[in-house]
Amino acid sequence: MTDASTLERAAAALRDAAASRTPCRPVREMVGTGDDIDVGYAVQAINVERDIAAGRRVAGRKIGVTSKAVMEQVGVDQPDYGTLFADMEYGDGVPIEPGLLLQPRAEAEVALVLDRDLTHEVHTFSDIIRAVAYALASIEVVDSRVADWDIRIVDTIADNASCGLYVLGGRPVPLADVDLRTILMSMSINGEEVSTGTGAACLGHPLNAARWLADTMVARGTPLRAGDVVMTGALGPMRPLRPGDAVEASFGALGTVTTSLEPD
Repeated sequence: MTDASTLERAAAALRDAAASRTPCRPVREMVGTGDDIDVGYAVQAINVERDIAAGRRVAGRKIGVTSKAVMEQVGVDQPDYGTLFADMEYGDGVPIEPGLLLQPRAEAEVALVLDRDLTHEVHTFSDIIRAVAYALASIEVVDSRVADWDIRIVDTIADNASCGLYVLGGRPVPLADVDLRTILMSMSINGEEVSTGTGAACLGHPLNAARWLADTMVARGTPLRAGDVVMTGALGPMRPLRPGDAVEASFGALGTVTTSLEPD
């Protein structure tokens, strides 16, 4: 395991990159491994704990690396997760202020809001169904503090799973009223369709991703709780965003969700 001082230096480099708006070199070069996920989570935890101590409120978790193509790209056989804070959340149609993000990219996904805690060591599919209050259309604006998005799995995990911001739609839909596996997603930027997919692109079903997350968070000592938002993972390719871009994602029964990046 990488020594504590090295982990602290890597965490500090990511914090400095965010504060200065100057991306840093890959974390894997700092910690000496590109595939040890425990090292990545140890770096992530340092900054999450600092943020909580500074008064930021945890609002839920995001799941990343949910497609086979991305897993092959970063060299893993499982997803990863990051922490969502309340100040990352935007409502449908609310523009994103300039200066918050370094290298933003948009991806469309299904968000879940939980109605009960998930504390079993191993959860069933039906446990997840019972725990979900409703699903929402969402856009995640991912970001990387690592220069040029030059990332492997350790880099993205350490960087809080490349969290940026997330935007929630305003139509909460109970699971009984929507088939998340077959739902069709279309995302456009400035009116041009740039990404499409279905719920099956997310580990076969967005609830499979949520089940993985529930088990993982219990194993790591921070179970999902009632009220948490779960961003389940992209249904199609992520796309770069520039200042002034407007994004809209349509999800059939879940409706649409929109956001925009204000010009610098």
